[in-house]
This record gives sequence, C-alpha cells and structure tokens, in this order.
Amino acid sequence: MPKCTSVFPVLILFVVVLAHYGYSQHPLLHAGPMLGAATMRDICVWVQTRKPTRVQIVYWDTAPPHQRRWTEVFHTDYSTGLTTHLRLDSLFPGRTYEYELLLGDERVSLPYPLRFRTPPLWQWRTDPPTFRVAAGSCAYLNDSLTDRPGQPYGGGYEIFEKIAQFHPELMLWLGDNVYFRETDWDSRAGMIARYTHDRALPQLQRLLATTCHYAIWDDHDYGPNDSDRSFLHKHSARQVFQLFWCNPTYGIDGLHGITTSFSWGDVDFFLLDNRFWRTPNRLKSQRRTLLGTEQLQWLRDALVSSRATFKVIVIGGQVLNPLPVFETYANCAPEERDELLQMLQQERIPGVFFLSGDRHFTELSRLNRHDLYPLYELTVSPLTSSPFREASREQNPLRVPGTLVTERNFALLEFAGPRTDRRLHIRVYNSRGELLWQHTVAAAELRP
Repeated sequence: MPKCTSVFPVLILFVVVLAHYGYSQHPLLHAGPMLGAATMRDICVWVQTRKPTRVQIVYWDTAPPHQRRWTEVFHTDYSTGLTTHLRLDSLFPGRTYEYELLLGDERVSLPYPLRFRTPPLWQWRTDPPTFRVAAGSCAYLNDSLTDRPGQPYGGGYEIFEKIAQFHPELMLWLGDNVYFRETDWDSRAGMIARYTHDRALPQLQRLLATTCHYAIWDDHDYGPNDSDRSFLHKHSARQVFQLFWCNPTYGIDGLHGITTSFSWGDVDFFLLDNRFWRTPNRLKSQRRTLLGTEQLQWLRDALVSSRATFKVIVIGGQVLNPLPVFETYANCAPEERDELLQMLQQERIPGVFFLSGDRHFTELSRLNRHDLYPLYELTVSPLTSSPFREASREQNPLRVPGTLVTERNFALLEFAGPRTDRRLHIRVYNSRGELLWQHTVAAAELRP
C-alpha cells in the first residue's frame, strides 16, 4: 500500500508535465537519446520517453561488414521518471559507430545522424590523440509556471546548437545544469519534473545525441541556493542525478555523493562533489569544508597515482580565486583550500589544471608558486542563465588579462600535439559561436 501511494502522485505529475512540455520527432520520445560515459569497449546511452515504453538500440560499426548488434530491451516507467540507461557493448577502440533508437519496435527518425566514436587505443603505438572537450555551467531554462515575476532569467538557447557544430568528443557540465525552483527541491517528484522540463529543450537534442556527456552538480541542481550537507533531500537529489546522467560511477569508496573520474587520451578528469559533504557557509563553531576528509584523501591518492599528461580537476565553484566573495573556496572553506593547495605543493604533481563554473562569468586564473609550476583554473559560466555583468568590479588578482567574459558563453578545450609537446588550447565562444579569446597551456609549463 505505501508503494502505490508514493508512485501515484508521481504518475499524475508526469502526465501533466510531459503533456505540457513534451518535444520530440516521435510521439513516444520525450528527450534524447543522450550519449554518456564511453570506454574503448562500451558506451552508455540515456533515453526518456513520454509514457511507459519498450526501448532498445541497434548499433553497428561503420566499417565493413557493418554487423548489427542490439542492446537489452528495457521498459520505462513512471517510478524512474520514464528514463532508462542502455549499454552498448562489444565495441572496438577508435572506431566510428552509428546507432538507431527503437521505441515499441518502431525506429525513431531524427533530423541528424546518430553516431559516436570510441576512444582510440594509442598507448605504446602512437602519439596521444587530439580531442576536444566542450565545457559550461549554469543552464537556466525559463518556465512560466514556476519562474519569478519580471524579466526572464534564461535565454540564448541556441548556444547548444553552436556547441554541437564544433563536434566535441566530450561535454563537461560544470554544475547548475538545471535550476530547481521552490516547486522542485523538496521532493523527488519535483526534481524529476525539473529535469524532465529542461532535458526536452529542442536546441539541446542534437548535442545530446552526438557527444559524450559527463556532469557534476552545484547548488541549484542539488537543492536550494547555497545548499550544503544539511539539505534534507540530498539523497533524493543524488538518485535523480543518477537517473538523468550517465556518469561512469557515482561516489567513491562506498560513500554517497557523485564523485567520479574517467580518462580520455592522455588526460585524466577528476569530477568532484562540492555539495554533499559541504558545511554551511555561515558555520562558525567548526572547521568548514567543501570536499570533506574522505573525498580530499581520495583526490590526493588519485592524483599521485595518475600518469596522465594533464590532470583536470572539475569542481562546481572557484578554487584559485583568493577573494572571499560569494561561494569561492577562499570564502566558504579557506582552511581546506589551503590544505588542497599545500597538498599539490608537497606532492609536486605535474599537469594539474582546474575547471570550474558557478560564477555567471568566465575567466582564466593563474597562480604562480614558488619553486613550482603555476596553477591554472578556467571558470566557464553561464550557458543560458543571466550573466553577472558587474564581474569586472571583482578584482581577482590571478585573472589572466583579457579573459573576463560577461555574456553567455562556453569553452572548447582541445588537447593536441605529439607526446613530447602536448598542449591544451583553450577557446571561449559566445552563444552565437563567435570566438572571444584563446589561450594555450603547454604540458611542459605544468611540470615541476
């Protein structure tokens, strides 16, 4: 009886939400397909339907003999937000595959090719591959049913179409990927409804289907503004995050949260959770933390163990900016920030690069260190939220001149060059796809 009672309101809510916001080329498809975490041997694909439906994917190598394979059949239902994750396996490295989505035994026709490429097997054979990573944060989509009165906060949705035109291998979502409203954050059903609304954006669909997506969260897709470990519904938030993202894993060492990592080419990406163990920003009686002891120890061990040329630490808020403003690390957990920077100094770990979001402006920071290479942090924000136009008044002493952006934007990170001269080319574009600035960081610059 309790199970029926809890599912029934969710069912009613989804019927209303999907009917109001549904978009697709097929009457059964609400959003997707979306490519998720990929390895040389398999890839995860996410799909959301408009009602309980039989879902399957058929896929094939574009090289002869084009042998077709089928995934396991899944059935979507209301208890999981009509979402499902399908696993495409028996793949080979460095190959291009095409795929088709089947809903109820019917082929779904979409106005763009469904295609992906597996990571190449380059070790001991060739130079590391050239590949591109799109990155951005703060994606607010307007909703007349729940938005505050006044001027709409979101806009510039064409930015997702521009990102897709660059054909990045990966897309890193740096937090605030949806914005929970008052109607959303106090229930699992509300969180699912918000993701359901946003994921169906028409301008987003091509990018979802043709690029591998990885995500972290920040406060707005975790709970209320500036939310922390005290958030009552954080376990529901984590469950919903798992429903709507295809990350490699969720949490480390048996802990909750969403921490994970993955590799692509000669780059290791460390995706951190700055909310689940975060102490309240106004806490005065105890030491404040963003990551917590266990996650910080895991990061130390993982960085020391990594042999990657570049080690990209992905986190929701700014790390290097020393100004104690808003939710910078320096403002919310200065002692833990010092511990992290001291650890990097002591271990002399090469190739570290920070990637963050949250701030509603973009900038590149550079921290010069005594007797050690400089640390860089690229902050990228916002995608579709309103920019922080007054950011120029915030005098971050580490800001690289000419890198401040106060309009909607995204970044492309290209890792390229021979093994002996690998380089990270950073390019930042506005929502119209126009280049705003570029900067190159050589791997040789990030060595002790």
